[in-house]
Amino acid sequence: MLTLLVLYFMPTIIAIARGASPLGVFLLNFFLGWTVIFWWAALIWSLVASPRVRYVYVYP
Repeated sequence: MLTLLVLYFMPTIIAIARGASPLGVFLLNFFLGWTVIFWWAALIWSLVASPRVRYVYVYP
């Protein structure tokens, strides 16, 4: 059962790991992910979305 839950939320997990609009992917996955088409759409969105760029400044 846990494996199916992880597979269902795989697009959300990928979006969180990449830092690329995880809230939008989660909402699409949660409400429409039960349809195969929108699950694939959430997966593609989580993979294609560009991750946030974080700059680190080191001051001497």
